[in-house]
Amino acid sequence: MPSLRSNRVVFDNEVRPASVRWEGGVVVAIDDGPADDDFGDLVVLPGLVDSHVHVNEPGRTSWEGFASATRAARAGGTTTIVDMPLNSVPPTTNEAALDAKRHAADGQLVVDVAFWGGIVPGSVEGVPDLVESGVCGIKAFLTDSGVPEFPAVDVSTLRGLALSVPILVHAEAEDLLGDPGPSYADFLASRPPDAEAKAIREVAVLDSPVHILHVSSADGVDAIATSPGVTGETCPHYLTFTDEDVTGTEFKCAPPIRQREHREALWEGLVAGILELVVSDHSPAPPELKRGDFATAWGGISSLQIRLPIVWTGAIQRRIDLTMFSRWLALSPARLAGLDDRKGSIAVGKDADFVVFDRDGETVVRGRDLHHRHSLTPYEGMRLRGRVVDTMVGSPARMLSRNDRSHI
Repeated sequence: MPSLRSNRVVFDNEVRPASVRWEGGVVVAIDDGPADDDFGDLVVLPGLVDSHVHVNEPGRTSWEGFASATRAARAGGTTTIVDMPLNSVPPTTNEAALDAKRHAADGQLVVDVAFWGGIVPGSVEGVPDLVESGVCGIKAFLTDSGVPEFPAVDVSTLRGLALSVPILVHAEAEDLLGDPGPSYADFLASRPPDAEAKAIREVAVLDSPVHILHVSSADGVDAIATSPGVTGETCPHYLTFTDEDVTGTEFKCAPPIRQREHREALWEGLVAGILELVVSDHSPAPPELKRGDFATAWGGISSLQIRLPIVWTGAIQRRIDLTMFSRWLALSPARLAGLDDRKGSIAVGKDADFVVFDRDGETVVRGRDLHHRHSLTPYEGMRLRGRVVDTMVGSPARMLSRNDRSHI
């Protein structure tokens, strides 16, 4: 029976010395005895879960694919990803497209993968079948997604749904968005914080669970705080950069990176429990699509492999403890996706997925060293606190279904 030990094993509410034993890929015992691998004072976290990853395969595999994305995830301590329904062709808006996703992923995975479904105009009737087929929830855009095959829907369309799974919303009110100009100041002004807040309040009345994606502003945090039952996430780039750091289109994303006061409000929202998770929104594209100006360049940032040290760098500056940090990066994303019966924490009966983490180490970001399909990153050259020493996956990588979490 394989086992590991550390003086700093991170459980849901405490960090303590422990030995963890597993069999058949599942934790079967936690005790104080000796173990096969003793990591001393290195931290052992549960395998991280990233519930916001654009793999893009099939159809745009030149942007990213299951092989490269899951290698990057594992190198960064993430043992489960949940794939977004757009940027692939076809988008995952019906059962046939979900089957195409699963076929594309088969045989390429080194970490577990689950899938979100999507809703676009004309696909409403197929949503129940998608849910029955095991997607973790349904994603919707209230404004232009950036790709023609995944157009926006209006709030009235979403109001007609009553789902048990969450509706994930890209929340920006179309009527408050402007036309971006070539400079970053122009782009930032075209997507104001009140557009995020207005959209959040509009979807807060839906009959399905509502989760707000990539919250970027103090206004968004306030809107979630006053919308009972609505959950929210943010991303490493919003927690790290401000508008003053933006030097080129490698920083472009939507919603945009904002001023310092918004960054600090996001950290405060996490600590207060208003925002519950930090996910990458890994959205890669070939370098040629990131060229040009802020009106024309593709908006997306790749950080799947480096999410752990990015967020840890900001967390230690704010004296965040390891249990809260682990919830943001593992348990809460697993819970959102309905995978928390097996993922997101270290406990008997859960999957034997672990990250061995040197919290006092250093990660120097070099795009050429990342497993992402493309090396362009706004984090180039940054020296981040913390280093992934090892990622341990208890059983062969598989595709997961929200319905039964089984191998497909």
